[in-house]
Amino acid sequence: MTSYILYTICTVLLVISFLKDKNKTKLAIKNGLKSFEAIMPQFLFIIIIVGIILSTIDTQTISSFIGKESGLFGIAFSSIIGSITMMPTFVAFSTGDSLLKSGAGYPQVAALISTLTMVGVLTFSLEAKYIGKRAAFFRNFFAFLFAFIVAFFVGGILG
Repeated sequence: MTSYILYTICTVLLVISFLKDKNKTKLAIKNGLKSFEAIMPQFLFIIIIVGIILSTIDTQTISSFIGKESGLFGIAFSSIIGSITMMPTFVAFSTGDSLLKSGAGYPQVAALISTLTMVGVLTFSLEAKYIGKRAAFFRNFFAFLFAFIVAFFVGGILG
C-alpha cells in the first residue's frame, strides 16, 4: 500500500513539474536515466555476488554460529556476515524471523539485521564513488558500531 502512495505522490509531483517547466523536467528525467545507466552494471554485479553468498549459506548454518549461547562471538559473527551480505529490509526481517525460530539469539539477530540493512561492504566502491571514500568509510564504520549498540539493547530488553 505504501508503494502505491509513494508512486502516486511521485507521479503527481512529476506532472506538476512538467506543467511548471517542461524543459527542466525533461532534462531531469534524462539525467536520472543516465545515472541509472551508469549505476546498473555495478548494481547487477552486487546482486550476483549477494545471490551466490545467500545460496551457499543456509539458515541452519548461520543459526548454529549465532545461537543464544554464542554471546559476543555470535554478535560479532552475525555483524560481519551482515556487513558482507546485502538484502532488502523485508527479506532481512524474514530471515531474522527464520533464524529466531531456528534457535538464534535476539541480540545476534538484531546485529545481523542492523548490519544487513545499514552496512555495505559489497557496495562500498559504489558508495565511495558518489559520496567519497572517507564519507563512505565513516558511514559504514558508525553503522557497524551502531549494530553492536542495537544488539546490546535488544539483548537487555528481550534476553
